[in-house]
Amino acid sequence: MKQIILSLMLALAVLVSCSDNKPVEESKPVVISYVAGYNGNVDVNRIPAEKITHINYAFALIQDGKVILANEAVDAANLKALTGLKTQNPDLKVLLSVGGWAGSKNFSDAVLTAEGQKAFAKSAVELVKKYDLDGLDIDWEYPATAGAEGNIFRPEDKQNFTLMLAAIRAELDAAAAGNDKKYQLTAAVGGHQGFIDNTEMAKVQEYLDYVNIMTYDYQQEGKAVHHTNLKPSEKYQPSASASKSVDAYIAAGVPAGKLVMGISAYGRVYQLKKGWDKGFDPAESKYTTKSYTNIKDSLVNQQEYYRYWDDAAQAPYLFNFYKGIFITYDDEESVKAKCSYVMTNGLAGVMMWEQGNDNKSYLINAISQSLK
Repeated sequence: MKQIILSLMLALAVLVSCSDNKPVEESKPVVISYVAGYNGNVDVNRIPAEKITHINYAFALIQDGKVILANEAVDAANLKALTGLKTQNPDLKVLLSVGGWAGSKNFSDAVLTAEGQKAFAKSAVELVKKYDLDGLDIDWEYPATAGAEGNIFRPEDKQNFTLMLAAIRAELDAAAAGNDKKYQLTAAVGGHQGFIDNTEMAKVQEYLDYVNIMTYDYQQEGKAVHHTNLKPSEKYQPSASASKSVDAYIAAGVPAGKLVMGISAYGRVYQLKKGWDKGFDPAESKYTTKSYTNIKDSLVNQQEYYRYWDDAAQAPYLFNFYKGIFITYDDEESVKAKCSYVMTNGLAGVMMWEQGNDNKSYLINAISQSLK
């Protein structure tokens, strides 16, 4: 009898325990929108706060080894306005992005030593606290290799990139301990194998909430090709793509659940050399860019710019046969394909560069509908 009573008590304990374990709610995909503060005052009325999860404010710069605001008066006003969007979306996160293509020159020097890494991290976190932000995004273009002309880089960047992020994570955690807040740390990373080879992504990801892959700018020297396609194209070889970049980061040790796929809100415009045929042809070395708003409103199937769809690449392009102009870009159809890929493959979500080029929310609306 005693044994029966003990068995019944044990079974009851298990039932009670199970009833206390509520189902774990699946996290929703993140929708990160970069906002370019370097263009001046941000019009927050054009930002659909309820349709995004994160705003990454670009860019803070590096001076004398410390992180600073590029234009303190404008940036302070912008950050206040952006954090004010939480009245529309209380769950919105606003992060300060450091670096960028034109702002990565001083990373290597700043984080060359342990003391430098700590000073860099402390200065960055001080800005987070001062402007009541939710964390930091690091956009170093690029560790251990040249990005923009004149950038400082050295082999030690490979390890120092990891150590820098570890220092920032420690500084953020220390700050959070004082106010019971969870600060986030993310990084924008190159969509090419070179970035992976020059970093320690398996170690790096341990300090990051999200790894934002810049799955755009897949241009090739002297040829007009897709710059932000989801899959490889069959129209030219070799063909880089977002899916290839994702596979490469997973192979490098980054969990799929931390990866964020990039969406381009701008198109690249190529003037082809004489003798063009189908668009994927030799191009002049220089290219220009256009916002997606401009492309959609003024060019798609207008002014002799005809839209085509590359089924293999899951990407659109415009071609003006009469002028020999080729335009590669993301649109609603390609965005939906990317969002479907994200959901199917268990990625964290998507990010868009940058909000000002989608100021009518054509792409954000497509993202929002696709990730419901």
